[in-house]
Amino acid sequence: MGRLWPVLVAGMLCLAGAGQAQHRIGYVDTEYILSKLPEYQAAQQRLDQMVRDWQAELDRRRQEIDRMFEEYQARELLYTPEERRRRREEIARAEEALDRLRQQYFGPEGELFRQQETLLRPIQERVLEAIEAVARDQGYDYVLDKAAAPVLLYAPPEHDLSDRVLAELNVNVDSRN
Repeated sequence: MGRLWPVLVAGMLCLAGAGQAQHRIGYVDTEYILSKLPEYQAAQQRLDQMVRDWQAELDRRRQEIDRMFEEYQARELLYTPEERRRRREEIARAEEALDRLRQQYFGPEGELFRQQETLLRPIQERVLEAIEAVARDQGYDYVLDKAAAPVLLYAPPEHDLSDRVLAELNVNVDSRN
């Protein structure tokens, strides 16, 4: 239903427009717009570096746990039953700590989510405000996002508002790459 929803909305908009005055529908490509914003690129690079650092830490801890397990397997027969139990518990605690750290970084409410909210949300809101301003100024009733809704099967270039939105954001673009 998730991908079908934009198609249904677009269909209803078209049907509603058939009996009334025609609606003007435009579209933007938010991926294109964001790719032209230096502050978005800088924020994305910062996020990418954080992800690399966090992943490197998780990889180091995984290697440490693997080393602990290999050592345990190599010496298992030499340990007393009490020592075997203690070592297995130590490995299990290390696994649990790794899972908690992974959730802390990449979970639904994790650090990555918080950093995205902090770094990207203000830029995305600025873009949305610019889209709304262009739509109002140009007389569009509806604006679809080509990047977010891959159901846009055909879109004439004259209804693409992306460069106008960039102009609203004071970004000079000669032509699309």
